[in-house]
Amino acid sequence: MTTSTSGAAPAFDPAELIDDPHTVYARLREAGPVHRITGTDGLPAWLITRYADVRRALADPRLALDKRNARPGGYQGLALPPALDANLLNMDPPDHTRIRRLVSQAFTPRRIEELRAPIRRIADDLLDALAPHGRADLIAGYAAPLPITVICDLLGVASADRQDFRSWTDALITPDPARPSGAREAIGNMLGYFTHLIADKRKHPADDLLSAMIAARDENHRQDHPGEEGEDRLSEDELMSLVFLILFAGYENTIHLIGNATLALLTAPEQLEALRADPSRMGAAVAELARYDGPAPLAIRRFPREDITIGGVTIPAGETVLLSLAAANRDPGQFTDPDHVDIARDATGHLALGHGIHYCLGAPLARLETEIALIALLDRFPRLALDVPPDTLRRRPSMRARGLLSLPVHY
Repeated sequence: MTTSTSGAAPAFDPAELIDDPHTVYARLREAGPVHRITGTDGLPAWLITRYADVRRALADPRLALDKRNARPGGYQGLALPPALDANLLNMDPPDHTRIRRLVSQAFTPRRIEELRAPIRRIADDLLDALAPHGRADLIAGYAAPLPITVICDLLGVASADRQDFRSWTDALITPDPARPSGAREAIGNMLGYFTHLIADKRKHPADDLLSAMIAARDENHRQDHPGEEGEDRLSEDELMSLVFLILFAGYENTIHLIGNATLALLTAPEQLEALRADPSRMGAAVAELARYDGPAPLAIRRFPREDITIGGVTIPAGETVLLSLAAANRDPGQFTDPDHVDIARDATGHLALGHGIHYCLGAPLARLETEIALIALLDRFPRLALDVPPDTLRRRPSMRARGLLSLPVHY
């Protein structure tokens, strides 16, 4: 990725956006609010770096998510089949409103709170398995299996299928340059799996979210009358895409949030001890930890429906706009001393999980999982510490997902 602006935008090595993105974004944010860049796909885009501009843009209806608003020859993105592409990350109102209303019933505050005890049991079981060894990789042994277990339990995905899903998801999050066909194979495997899963749930419904969504979809179609659209209808592609998004996003965001939060605490011992001394602060601490090092450096790309001015820069219709959540959350104009984690900070308004109508649907569940994961971890291992120097830890080679490949610890 390279930058070019009418001002003196700092140059940087693309690898820095994986190893040290906050330093790069700080330089860009200071140099200007908007930068014309060349992305990793070789296509131009506009990067927005300052908190006020990013927050406004996240809620601006003139910035569309639907790829059909991209200019010809512009953004291509990951080529998903229609059965997986009809999801909320590629939708604007009214379709976005209709589908979000349907699935939001599974993420009400009451339903999320009902998951507290089951999530704690899952966390304790995972820690039971780690405890005898004295050291572990917390990503492989804890941060990854916890969210995949929670979301698969919620949807009713069989235990035997979960490892396959983790490998497919990893192939999409971080494609292997040595295997250019890996992402396509993962998409094909997911499509085949979801087709089978939905068919099986139709024949053998259970007490889970997927069975409920299928029942609602099929019942609404049976009741639909000729000439009436039906406000709560789901197409079959939309149903499958929704399952894909809930599983994919529910796993990806939470694994990175748990891993990044744990690392932040282990490298800020005074904050870790303050939290141990008063675990009731965990809810506020998770908000601060998400602000400090969230799971997604960039929001989902947007496309202006018309020429639009951001930060004094006019961006033509159809161009690709990237909103830097990471840069916004470290903006000193919004947060005092932003490059230090402070669990006593009021991090209200952070943008780690978005803002506006596209705010992460599963954010309450991700926050709860992270809160419980950290409480259980600190309870179980009072002498928890990194097993390697922090600067040797490796991140996923991705500018879209901010996550650790491993987190070796001893306890």
